[in-house]
Amino acid sequence: MSEQATNLQSLIWPELGLCTERDLYMRLSDAAAYSQKTQEIRFLKGGHASFDTYYNLFNIGKWHKNCALASLLLALDGTGTFELVVSLALPGRSVERLYNEIISLKDGTPFRLPLEPLMSFDTRGVLYFELRALADDCTLRNAHWETNDAPTCTPQLMLSITTFKREAAVARTVQRFEAFIATSPLQDNLHLTIVDNGQSASIERSDHVSLIENENLGGSGGFARGLIEAQRRGASHCLFMDDDAAVHMAAIERTWMFLAYAKDPKTAVAGAVSNAQYRWKLWENGALFNKICQPQHIDLDLREIAQVLELEFDSTARQPYNFYGGWWYFAFPVAEVKHMPFPFFVRGDDVSFSLAHDFNIVTLPGVMSYQDEDFTVKESPLTVYLDLRSHLAHHFALPEMEIGRKGIFKLMLRFYFRSLLPHHYETLEAIGLALQDTLAGPSFFAENADMSVRRQQIGALTDQERWRPEETEVQHRLPPRSWISPHRWVPRSLMKLILNGHLLPGFGRIGNRIILAAVKRGQIRPIWGAAQITYISSDGGKRSYTVHHSMRRALKVSLPIWRAMWMIWQNHDSLCKTWRSGYDNLTQLDFWQAKLKLDAAALPLNAGDAPKGAVRPGPAEG
Repeated sequence: MSEQATNLQSLIWPELGLCTERDLYMRLSDAAAYSQKTQEIRFLKGGHASFDTYYNLFNIGKWHKNCALASLLLALDGTGTFELVVSLALPGRSVERLYNEIISLKDGTPFRLPLEPLMSFDTRGVLYFELRALADDCTLRNAHWETNDAPTCTPQLMLSITTFKREAAVARTVQRFEAFIATSPLQDNLHLTIVDNGQSASIERSDHVSLIENENLGGSGGFARGLIEAQRRGASHCLFMDDDAAVHMAAIERTWMFLAYAKDPKTAVAGAVSNAQYRWKLWENGALFNKICQPQHIDLDLREIAQVLELEFDSTARQPYNFYGGWWYFAFPVAEVKHMPFPFFVRGDDVSFSLAHDFNIVTLPGVMSYQDEDFTVKESPLTVYLDLRSHLAHHFALPEMEIGRKGIFKLMLRFYFRSLLPHHYETLEAIGLALQDTLAGPSFFAENADMSVRRQQIGALTDQERWRPEETEVQHRLPPRSWISPHRWVPRSLMKLILNGHLLPGFGRIGNRIILAAVKRGQIRPIWGAAQITYISSDGGKRSYTVHHSMRRALKVSLPIWRAMWMIWQNHDSLCKTWRSGYDNLTQLDFWQAKLKLDAAALPLNAGDAPKGAVRPGPAEG
């Protein structure tokens, strides 16, 4: 990199243990080969490499729209003679080849191509490059998108990871971070804080890593403690990350650079997420909250360039008011924080945090975390309980989320029928508890921030819906049978009229007995006509559980739900007032100071005021 140029984005390579789906990083012909050990591409004559990929294209639209960027260069490190093609893809137009020339790469002398003379920065365009070797023994070692412009600030970014009893996972993350920070030019501007809610992580502290033992008040309490630590350290930005999420460390550099050049001090970066099962499949690239959580661009195949371009074009526009970023990866400006996390324990804290602030949330290509667990296996009576009460709280507490009593009633019915129809009666019991807690108002959350009573209660009622080894669970179910087709209109309509057998005595003796993959747990179409449903986990663990139709039990668990829904309908207006005042009180620093039992040494200098971040540093030298 020249003395004036700043490296905005370098190549990200496949990483063993994280993601090795090569088409997410590069596309190679037969005469080109990638070395995982040396992280370089070697070419024979005619070998071709293209970087029109999720991890390595450059979204010039997002940079130009959000950042003070007037110049852009492509820098290549390697050896040999190549045909270089630099392309600009725009929505609804043919791809434009900005540059198509023969170049020579030499060791120690990067080739640099200024791009601003070749293009006008479009608000929705993406750039990528291709190389074709014109001789044998050619090598590409790295590539960088650079600028000659100085950043608008020098972020002091504190990473905050909340962990609970996941010692091995968080230890791996710390090890990867220490290896990364040892060679990163940003090492003076990054710090990692582990907030250990389980007080069991054996993490060695260092100049770049801190460990805080914290009372277990869930993710909300852990991230609140992390935010307080970011304020205390004078960090300008804080990056929330889950302990079971893993990212390429180069994604942190991309995030830092984007924040350094951001024109709007409210700019935040939200990471996408995938899971360990299919690392090429996108789970969400941020989400919208409108009665329910709506993941954006779910199930996109990131190996396919057409789908990647769709993702980048769509996400370049400023996000709507109800857009939020998950706390598996969310970097935000500390100075813009007006509310601390609400004490949900888990589930919903990231949603309300985003919705309660006027952040300019941006997603970046290649900034994605991988969750170790299959999302479908995570659903349980406890998670549905947590989801419902947080959904209701968002609508009651945040004025811009108000949907009226009819909207609230429809939301409750959605959760109710989603569990009743597939015979998840234990989940229905948990739904009843969620409605009771919502009626109790924010005071319940303040008094039960550790959720110990509810966790124990819901754990005790969960029996049939608990994942068990397949060889054990199979003994408790009858053989499969299928007499009623859920895919034919007439029988499906009949099942809807009788609420999947709940209005037909004896249905348990005539209904289908089916087996479904866990990924279909939330789907209604396959379960019409089923009196026995077995779900099989899709995470390789060979686990399952079986639920059975029961009119008597359905009525028993439904009665308290109906009573609670009626009370919520009647008291809608007063609940809105109670929740709005309570939300403000429980998202102030004073509340968390008392809950976490913090002394003055652990608090920011302005502990008596509403939470505020550090002043943004002045411009850095280019």
